[in-house]
Amino acid sequence: MRQIPAIVASILGGVLFILPARANEVFIGVYDQGVDTPFSLDVADQGGVAMQLGYRFDPIETVLDIEPYLIASINTVGDASFAGIGISRRFDLGPVYLRPGVGFVIQDQSGEQLDPITQDRIDLGSQVLFEPEIALGTDLSEQVSLEASWSHISHARLFNSEQNPGVDLIGIRLNLKL
Repeated sequence: MRQIPAIVASILGGVLFILPARANEVFIGVYDQGVDTPFSLDVADQGGVAMQLGYRFDPIETVLDIEPYLIASINTVGDASFAGIGISRRFDLGPVYLRPGVGFVIQDQSGEQLDPITQDRIDLGSQVLFEPEIALGTDLSEQVSLEASWSHISHARLFNSEQNPGVDLIGIRLNLKL
């Protein structure tokens, strides 16, 4: 199961070369994984740096102008990596913009893991996780933008567990319009 993000990242990389030029942008990011925030418990077995690669499609012209995206996140120390799909929306606020999003991802770690002292679960509880995120960005040029980004992965207590540790990732990503 640990091969899922690597396989999806490979597919995503191939898709970048064959999709028509009407696709909106690609993004690449570097994240600190396992940051302690109010949205997650201290997940003792998560840490390291995560490298993210994504592909954001042109907005679907509706009232919301949502932008579908593909994402792959590879953890550099062997902790949870994931890949999935989602939607986001850009809100221009003068010289900066806000981009909230939500997705579903599949992560590559399974099995119940317990903290040896507290006996609390420290695994992510499910292979399928929600992935809400928010970014604050600015355009560096017509083609390039830079974002400070927060992402959270968890099962929101909907899948097979009363406990929901979750993992927060905070980092930066560079977007390149195609």
